Amino acid sequence: MTSLYHVEVFWAIYCHVHSPDVAAAGAPPLYTVLPFAVLLLTVAICPLVAAHRWKRNRNKLLASAVLGLPIFLLYLGRDPQALVHMGREYVSFIILLGGLYVIAGGILLRGDLVATPLTNTAFLAVGAVLASLVGTTGASMLIIRPLLQTNRERTRVAHTVVFFIFLVSNIGGMLTPLGDPPLFLGYLQGVPFLWTLRLWPPWLLMTATLLVVYVIWDGREFAREPLGAIRRDRAEQEPLRLRGGANIVALGGVILGVATLDAPAREIVIVALAGLSLWKTPGTIRRANAFTAGPIVEVAVVFLGIFVTMVPALEILHLRGDELGVRSSWHFFWASGIVSSFLDNAPTYLTFLALAQSLRLSDDVVGVPHVILVAISVGSVSMGANSYIGNAPNFMVKSIAEEAGVRMPSFFGYMLFSAAVLFPLFVAVTLIFFR
Repeated sequence: MTSLYHVEVFWAIYCHVHSPDVAAAGAPPLYTVLPFAVLLLTVAICPLVAAHRWKRNRNKLLASAVLGLPIFLLYLGRDPQALVHMGREYVSFIILLGGLYVIAGGILLRGDLVATPLTNTAFLAVGAVLASLVGTTGASMLIIRPLLQTNRERTRVAHTVVFFIFLVSNIGGMLTPLGDPPLFLGYLQGVPFLWTLRLWPPWLLMTATLLVVYVIWDGREFAREPLGAIRRDRAEQEPLRLRGGANIVALGGVILGVATLDAPAREIVIVALAGLSLWKTPGTIRRANAFTAGPIVEVAVVFLGIFVTMVPALEILHLRGDELGVRSSWHFFWASGIVSSFLDNAPTYLTFLALAQSLRLSDDVVGVPHVILVAISVGSVSMGANSYIGNAPNFMVKSIAEEAGVRMPSFFGYMLFSAAVLFPLFVAVTLIFFR
């Protein structure tokens, strides 16, 4: 679950990079970026080529430690106070992420409706809205199982799961800082909490377009279903049932706390709400959701390396970013999006934000023009849907679907699917919003 990802720790990196003492010392050598690049490639590739070994969190911790230690030692002499500051922010990051994970894990939605195209489209639409409220990971884990249960009698389901990844696991989480990691990261850098509502036009365009494409696509697939499958689907119905509803109130408390409180009051509220959720939620609900501590431990150990190794990359971008030739809003949209397709979208967001700040354009918000920040935000969030490794919920949803008997596309098969559906949509977004 490496993309529960709401990376508050990078605010500390941002503060460090903008320190006058560090700027005066000059940019570090380019080779200091190598541990960061290697770590991101490791996170992207190891689940595909060494899944058994990478599954163990101790191996992730080993990779983070080996690659992060040289940079840690470098900055221990260069600016030790920055490391202390980042440590404090890292604790805040884990508390927020863990709180959301614990509370969302206490909400169970089950049922089996008639799997018509309109029913499936309603699932996707609701999930796309929820993604901005409880995060792409939380919404994905909440909605995917009842959606698969509803479609268990049908023989053509893979396309539904793919569109679910597009909408619920990625694009849907665009409207609040809690929706997707890059946006929470921006909030912690000073972007106003409600600023992300500026993203509603591209969110609405992409969400509405994908829902229309899906309902047409699923209508064709539904017409090709065997008659026996349709009859079984209509005969085996079960109303949707929600358990653990009190945790929805707790999620609302987290949202309110993030929007109105600063550290450490924010963290105290989150810990209290998560503790209350653990205490009051029946264990049967968490077992039904396959809730374990493994995913949050995975996030902690992976980002232990990422937040350290990214420091020189951000510093170089801040001091020398204007040399790269990325200046227009459409440049930032595609550059941040393409990188987010294969690497983690949270550091991608911060990397290109640092680049935009280095250009010293108009200071509309956190040192960049509104349109540039919109481009970086939309690119980082939406193009994570381009591959299974673009955002952690993607791979999680794929695995859950395969466990339920759905034959999902291969890694490259999925990319062909996303290229056919999403690439024209991203071109339209470019022409409408980022020309």
